[in-house]
Amino acid sequence: MTAMAHEPLTQEEVLLEGFLDLDTPEGFRAELVEGEIVVTPPPDGDHEDYIGLIVNQVIRRSRTDMQFSGNKGLKLQSGGGCPKNHVIPDGTFAPTKLRLYRGADSWMPCDGVAMVLEVTSTKPRADREAERRCYARGDIPLYLLVDREASSITLFSDPQKDDYREQFTRPLGKPLALPEPFAFELDTADFL
Repeated sequence: MTAMAHEPLTQEEVLLEGFLDLDTPEGFRAELVEGEIVVTPPPDGDHEDYIGLIVNQVIRRSRTDMQFSGNKGLKLQSGGGCPKNHVIPDGTFAPTKLRLYRGADSWMPCDGVAMVLEVTSTKPRADREAERRCYARGDIPLYLLVDREASSITLFSDPQKDDYREQFTRPLGKPLALPEPFAFELDTADFL
């Protein structure tokens, strides 16, 4: 019997393998963000209410018909020596005509995603910084962040390398213009 020599796994490969083998408790979600495994508990009702209000407006008012997926796993480029980021946005929007979710694996590439949505919860700094960088690296055109702590909503656009070059913030209660392919004003009056 001969043994085959195997190259040792890199630290990044071990981390990714361990992450993909995680068995999180029901309702929890695990993400691999910039080399760190992040486990998030189930969201509270206010968190879900914000998402519902946004989804309803996008479906009714968007110039382009959109499909929505809550908690869809996305594989995104990483920075530095980290393995690919595996991020689960609170919401992912893609043009319906692409049928992007049909046949997709649990962790799909982000090609074709028009916008991701996050509502801050237990780790708002991750939503504001690390995940923003991940979405920019993935070249996702729009990132919409509802920051409950700051009582604001921010649209990040024009991704380049590790960040978005444009950002527009409005206090909750004020409208926020969503550009093409959405092309409507998001009404946040009910967010208060």
